[in-house]
Amino acid sequence: MKIISILLILISSFLSLKHGWDTFQPANAQQSKMMADLGIAETIMPYFGVFSIIIGLLILFPQTFFIGNVLNAMTILLIMAFSLRAGIISMALLEIPFLALPLLLIWLKHPFAQ
Repeated sequence: MKIISILLILISSFLSLKHGWDTFQPANAQQSKMMADLGIAETIMPYFGVFSIIIGLLILFPQTFFIGNVLNAMTILLIMAFSLRAGIISMALLEIPFLALPLLLIWLKHPFAQ
């Protein structure tokens, strides 16, 4: 079970760090259109990036593991809510496995916690 937990932690942290880093890269037309469809302004994106990077780091440490996963789940729920508000149901459905990941990690607990 510890090996599965470690792999899932690394995957979750990598995804958060990657998404955070990608917000600082120049957005292509498709990304800009998607953010506009969701109602998210481009000026807000760096804040989401920093928040996502912080979440990715919080997940790695046993002391901040729980709060990192809760914040990750809340962020995914926010994205789902924005997409449902915009009428993009397919995007909301696509986020379900990503919502399940932090919840599964909370249930499995950090493998190095005492």
